[in-house]
Amino acid sequence: MTTLVRLLARPMLAAGFVLHGAKAIKDPDPYVPQAKPVTDRIVPVLKQYAPPQLVGRIPENPRTLVRLNGAIQVVGGLMLITSKYRRLGALALIASLIPTTLAAHPFWEEQDKQEREVKRDNFIKNVGLGGGLLLAAVDTEGKPGLLWRVGHGAAEVAEGSRRAVRMARREAKLAAKSARREAKLLALQAKDELPFD
Repeated sequence: MTTLVRLLARPMLAAGFVLHGAKAIKDPDPYVPQAKPVTDRIVPVLKQYAPPQLVGRIPENPRTLVRLNGAIQVVGGLMLITSKYRRLGALALIASLIPTTLAAHPFWEEQDKQEREVKRDNFIKNVGLGGGLLLAAVDTEGKPGLLWRVGHGAAEVAEGSRRAVRMARREAKLAAKSARREAKLLALQAKDELPFD
């Protein structure tokens, strides 16, 4: 049952992103007016913190950025559906969802009460999608994740070290005990070999 849910849930979650992304790639113009205020704020920040060799490659044109975001949604959605790259796809979709949500649903800027409610509801819906994507990104399908493996690997190494220290102490005690016995025996033998006065 769990496997069936996973098989159905990932395509259901990815479908909207793939369709919306394909639409943005094919015809980005309807999205450009919404995207421009966000891209005008994000691009300078990206250029400020990007490595020098990438600064010149960051596109500034909102139309290009809308298409790029659409491509990320298509590729991320397809990766989410596959078994091999689903976690990376989920992370890519989260990265894509943030600017999309800020551009399309800035309810805090809306003056009309009804329009504000609609944008707020869509904003919350996208936050919920982000939560679903986070779950998809951390889902290990019943297998131990990397953090669990690292933590348990470190615990096993620590336990092995403690065991080795205990064994070394035990061996050292046995060796010391054996050395004392040998010393007593040698002392007794030396007494027997000494001539009497």
